[in-house]
Amino acid sequence: MTATPPPAPSSPGAPAVINEADHESGARATGRRAPLVLRNRAFAAVWLGQVLTQAAVRMFQVGVSWWIVAHAVNDARGLASGLFMAACTLPAVALAPVVAGAIARFAHRSVLRTAAALAGAASCALALWAHEAALPLTAVYAAALALATCQAFFDPCLTTSVPELVDDADIEAATGFELSTQSLAGLGGALLGALTVDRVGVAGLAAGCAAAYLGAALLVASARFRTTAPQPSGAAEDPADDPSAAPRRRGLLGILRELPYVRRILICFTAANLFTTAVFVVIPLYTRSVLSGDGATVALLEASLGTGALIGAFTGARVPGRPTVAGAYCLGLMALALALPGLVVHRTVIAGCLAVSGWCAGAVSVRFVALFQRLVPTADKPGFFAVMQAVLGSSLPVASLLFGAAGDFLSPRTLCLVQGAGLLPAALALALLGSRTPAPPPGAAPERDAEPVGGVR
Repeated sequence: MTATPPPAPSSPGAPAVINEADHESGARATGRRAPLVLRNRAFAAVWLGQVLTQAAVRMFQVGVSWWIVAHAVNDARGLASGLFMAACTLPAVALAPVVAGAIARFAHRSVLRTAAALAGAASCALALWAHEAALPLTAVYAAALALATCQAFFDPCLTTSVPELVDDADIEAATGFELSTQSLAGLGGALLGALTVDRVGVAGLAAGCAAAYLGAALLVASARFRTTAPQPSGAAEDPADDPSAAPRRRGLLGILRELPYVRRILICFTAANLFTTAVFVVIPLYTRSVLSGDGATVALLEASLGTGALIGAFTGARVPGRPTVAGAYCLGLMALALALPGLVVHRTVIAGCLAVSGWCAGAVSVRFVALFQRLVPTADKPGFFAVMQAVLGSSLPVASLLFGAAGDFLSPRTLCLVQGAGLLPAALALALLGSRTPAPPPGAAPERDAEPVGGVR
């Protein structure tokens, strides 16, 4: 998705918090080496809720994509699966202003709990329909839109809620855990999705998703969020900041306008996503047409991608160099890994290439999202993370439709080569950003590191 620099120790722009009783012991234990999820019960509960929701949506995506290609559609399989993936990614883009407004206006725990519960209800309805009658494609597309809409609220709300769940010194660790969720979901959901469809059909798949969503709603409801301390109108977010700089909320476009360096990074990764996310359309087509495999093969390839991303999420902060340069190298390596299956047809080689691609994605994501947590003023975070999701996600429906339709005319091996070639310009553009040294926006935390981090200070 993105790439961000190594973590800064503290963030003067972070909100003051009032610790509740069950968080005090976790706050005192921040100096220990115990994992964050073991010493902060509230964050652990919400994080596990995110694992369940994203595992459910990933299981649904992988399972239904394989169902379309292998069981439901005889002609134009690529276009049908591309339309499905577009439905899975469109809400995050189309609803960005609504999501930002809801996150800024309502209690974050309520938004998270409601989104998970509604997704559980939609999954239950689909499971009952599939159990009683054959499902039309339109019903599956509608369910995909509903689940993706709920996830479009859940994910940026959780990112915004991190300072309410952990101490400032733990933001980096919390970001790593949060970003690893997509990797865990890709691993667990991908393993179960295609296999579940092959064995119990879409009805069983939807029932499993419903159980995961409802479990997530219960976990979020059990967590106690910290309360942000109110600040007087016109007061600076931190005494170290300019006293005249009052926290304020800007419109979505205004946020990006005042963060030009961040905007350029997002544009680079939006272009990269046009080719990286096509892998979710290419994998089932490649499995059926080139490998002549079944759901177990899809599970292996998807799990390889998820495993690599999981490792990358926990090791991304250790990648040396400026984030833009490190991100450019990672995109270049990913280009090679995605293109190689177009030249070499071997199941083990392809699984390894997908693992490398996942690692690159996870590593660059954790570095850049951690940077954004500190560069973006606190008052703008609800809008920014919704904008980030929308900007990065804007290429996903396009990629799904383009690569899906192309899959009906081009071989999956050719699509792999197109993916690799398309990543190279984005990698070059990101490398060129490393020579720029932008000034930090008002209200942002100064970034501190052993060496310059992408020129950002």
